[in-house]
Amino acid sequence: MLRDVRSNVTDGLLGFATATGDGLHIKIGVSPSVTEKPITILGSMGASTIKSKLGLSPLADAVMDAVQGGAARVFCIPVAASTAGTIGEVTKTGDGGGSVTVQGSPNNAYALTVRFTAQGGLNTAAFVYSIDGDNFSEEITVPVTGSYEIEGTGLTIKFTEASSPDQKPSSFLVRDTYTLKTTAPSMTNGDVLGAIEKIKSFNEEFEFVHIVGGSTVELWEAVSEAQKELMTVCHKPCFFLMEAAYPADEADGDLSDWALQMEADRKRIKNSDIQVCAAWGRLVRLDGTTQIVNLAGLASGRYAMTKVSVSIGKTKDEDALGFPKTKLLELVPIGYDSTVIELLDVAGYMTFREYDGLDDIFVYHTKMMCKDGSDFRYAEDVRVKNKIIRETRKKALQFKNDDIDLEDIQGELDARAKFISVPLDRMVEDKEISSYETTVDESCYDTFLEDETMSVIIRYLSRGYIREVVIDIGRSALSSN
Repeated sequence: MLRDVRSNVTDGLLGFATATGDGLHIKIGVSPSVTEKPITILGSMGASTIKSKLGLSPLADAVMDAVQGGAARVFCIPVAASTAGTIGEVTKTGDGGGSVTVQGSPNNAYALTVRFTAQGGLNTAAFVYSIDGDNFSEEITVPVTGSYEIEGTGLTIKFTEASSPDQKPSSFLVRDTYTLKTTAPSMTNGDVLGAIEKIKSFNEEFEFVHIVGGSTVELWEAVSEAQKELMTVCHKPCFFLMEAAYPADEADGDLSDWALQMEADRKRIKNSDIQVCAAWGRLVRLDGTTQIVNLAGLASGRYAMTKVSVSIGKTKDEDALGFPKTKLLELVPIGYDSTVIELLDVAGYMTFREYDGLDDIFVYHTKMMCKDGSDFRYAEDVRVKNKIIRETRKKALQFKNDDIDLEDIQGELDARAKFISVPLDRMVEDKEISSYETTVDESCYDTFLEDETMSVIIRYLSRGYIREVVIDIGRSALSSN
């Protein structure tokens, strides 16, 4: 090759940020759309697209809540539930001589209503149906077979005419109504742990995992152990967002016994990377249906849209992260009042609340199920800690099997420690931490030749958070001047 002027391009000098996994999360939940690989849902997808990918399922509902809360991308691991959903008793209103029953295995919790809009029997009468008790289908003629499958629900409506030939024309009368409720299929602890196994080989970066559906302390304990393995063995620092089971005996509005049992259950978990949402609300969902839901889905959306250092309970006007009451209509059940919320908050659960003087409903505190005295009591503490682990590890991996000058061990290791700390400079700049200090453990200067281990100590000062405001008000005396 003839000698000439040659140009080499050096990239990366401007220090632009690389992918960090901030805000990305995995949802594990029941869905008929079981696949070997996670399904990616984008925030730009509408409700109908999400349902087409995940079915009319608890997983689809939770993803819609996350998108409504602000999530731009969600990785979904659908699970074929071991415990089937159930179909409740049919309640009839009206004088028609026929009957309606429902068969199948429901894919979700539905409030099914079948309402007749035209009189007759098979192939003559007409009806509309709703699976949420609110939004109804177009008018449908009763099939001549007497069977109508509600697509995507796992349910089939069965129509039976009156037994007497004279009564058949009046088998179904206008305004005859049949209602029933179903329960959603659910995952066993084994189902959940099996899905977590898939995360071990998942190559995308992510921050947390949301387990969809009400769960008990036994699953929290099992997931706590799985989280520790993901952290230490698989090098995947993440926290788990779980949903408490809805209070079973809430009819009288007294939740004190339930709250005390929740407090007792909480004491069995000592892991700062486990969070349990014990808050429910009546939510107008992305698809227009109104349902009572655990609010973990909305919280996951807020985590997805905020920096790791930001509390998703922030109330400041221009940065407020509350949920408008036009969508999150109210907190439920009856009895979920300030006394119960305080008890759950002190115990270490994520709760939601209203403030006199503010229009929206807010996350109260993002409490984690940490041990007493932990430095990582809130999700914003944990998210920052896990980001530091993820980002410094990526830098440190570049030094595996790197050779150094043994005549200047201190200088060589100090230079590498500085390189490992580069992500922390960006976190300070982005106001995710206040400051940091990185040093090399002095003992490794003497032992390096023997164990070939570089030991780095990072100490960082987090951001501060105002959890309470105290205002001292009093009348002042008349000035003597």
